[in-house]
Amino acid sequence: MSALSPEDAKSAMSRVPAWSLSDDAKAIERSFKFTDFTAAFAFMSRVALYAEKHDHHPEWFNVYNRVDIKLTTHDAGGLTEKDLSLAELIDGAA
Repeated sequence: MSALSPEDAKSAMSRVPAWSLSDDAKAIERSFKFTDFTAAFAFMSRVALYAEKHDHHPEWFNVYNRVDIKLTTHDAGGLTEKDLSLAELIDGAA
């Protein structure tokens, strides 16, 4: 899978409007807030099961009720269709 060009990455953002495209167009990021740590952890567990099954894992950071996520495809050197698909799933899981 090859990385999207910066132009294609910008166009693809309409699929995941709550996400932000990095300045270099190689990643997308989003922050989620939940009611408490248990809800945040349950969300991360749902995403982790999908990510493991599809062998595509997010970069994420969790503090109490907040989960910050960055998606990029390291093997491709940038943003790919895998990242966009995972972002759509994450939005649904939230």
